[in-house]
Amino acid sequence: MDAEKETYLLLGRLDGRLQTSPATDLWLARMRLKGAVLLAELAGVPITEDSLLAWIGGRSPPPRRSEGLNDPLSIAALFHFALQAEDTSGDPVAEASLRVLRTLLDDRAEATLYAAQDLAWFGPAFAEAKRSLLAPLPCPGFLALAERLIGVHRDLGLHAGAGRSVLTADGRRLDIDPRSFDTVWILGTLLPRAYVAAGLTLRPLPCLAGLPRFLPEDPHALADALRARTLDAVRLGLAELERLERALLRIPADLKVTKRSKAPLLARLQLAYPDLRVPAIARLLGISPQGAVKVQALVAASTT
Repeated sequence: MDAEKETYLLLGRLDGRLQTSPATDLWLARMRLKGAVLLAELAGVPITEDSLLAWIGGRSPPPRRSEGLNDPLSIAALFHFALQAEDTSGDPVAEASLRVLRTLLDDRAEATLYAAQDLAWFGPAFAEAKRSLLAPLPCPGFLALAERLIGVHRDLGLHAGAGRSVLTADGRRLDIDPRSFDTVWILGTLLPRAYVAAGLTLRPLPCLAGLPRFLPEDPHALADALRARTLDAVRLGLAELERLERALLRIPADLKVTKRSKAPLLARLQLAYPDLRVPAIARLLGISPQGAVKVQALVAASTT
C-alpha cells in the first residue's frame, strides 16, 4: 500500500473510531496538548508537554514565562488562539472536553494577564486567517488544502502589527518599526478545522496541527508534506486512543468505591491531566479541598 492510500485509510479509521469511542473526550484533551507543542515549535517557542501540563494543573506559570523574554509570543497567547480556533458547536463530546480544560485553566484570563500585547498584535491576523482558511473547499484533498494554505499565508504577509511613533523623555519623536513575525503558526492553530473544510475529516482533530516551519510555495510539495505529517499524527493518535481505551477498562476493577464516589471520575480525568493539584481537583469535581484530598488519596492508593 502506498503512503497516500495508507494516510487516507488510517485517517478514516481514526475519525470513525472517535465517533463511538468511550475515550473520545480524553483523547481530544491529550491531543490538544500535543497540538499545542507542535504549534509552539512552529512559533519558535518550543515547550514540552510536561511543562504545559504543569501550567494547566496549577503547578507553574505559563511555560517559558521566566526565561522566554525574547520569544515572538507568549505560550499563554498561543494556547488561547488554539482554543479559540476550535468549533465545538454541534459536538457535545468536544464541548464537554473543552469545558473541562477551561475549568482547569481559563485561557482567556491567562492570555489577558500574561500576553495582552500579543493579543493586540496577532488578534487581527488570526481573525483574518480564520475567515479565509475555513471556507469549504470546492474539491476535497491535500492539494486543494495546500493551495488554500499558501494563498492565505501570502495574503497575511509577515506583519502582525502597525508601526507607531513614541515621544522620548527629552522631547524627541521616534518611529518604531512594526513587529514582523512569520504567521505559519496561526495557520497551524486553524489547521484541524481546515481538514474538515477540505473534506478530509468529519471533526477537527487537534493532533493535525503540524506544518513546515517555512511554507513552500509549491502546492504539490506542501501537499506531500501534509500527507507525511498527517500519517505520523494519525499513527500517534490511534496508539493514544488504544492506550486510553485500555486504561478506561481498568478503572472499575481498580476502584472499590460506592456509586456516589467521585473517585472513578477523577481516575478518568487523570488519564488526560495527570498530577493535578488539590485546588484543580476541587474545581473539577465541585467538592471542597478537604474532599479533594480524600478522593485523590483513594485514587492514588487504588491505581499504584
